[in-house]
Amino acid sequence: MSECCGCTPSSRKIVDIEDFRTRVSEIIEKIRPGLQMDGGDITLIDVNDSGEVQVSLTGACSTCPHAQMTLKMGIEYALKEEVPEVSAVIAV
Repeated sequence: MSECCGCTPSSRKIVDIEDFRTRVSEIIEKIRPGLQMDGGDITLIDVNDSGEVQVSLTGACSTCPHAQMTLKMGIEYALKEEVPEVSAVIAV
């Protein structure tokens, strides 16, 4: 049975971590200008072979009351759409 929308975490283990990191980084670069327009920014900290992506929200995003929503509904959603192996995005 296939997943219809990618809303459940991928159970696939990442085999090529550098390829995974590169694809995640490319999507973050596409997201970055939108955050920068509001005075914030995002930095990719790390990825792991279970699909977790660690990011740091800086600038206005670091103190924004909507940062968690931006992280989950914006950043995580966009990453999962383009890189299906992403299981979660975590702010550190």
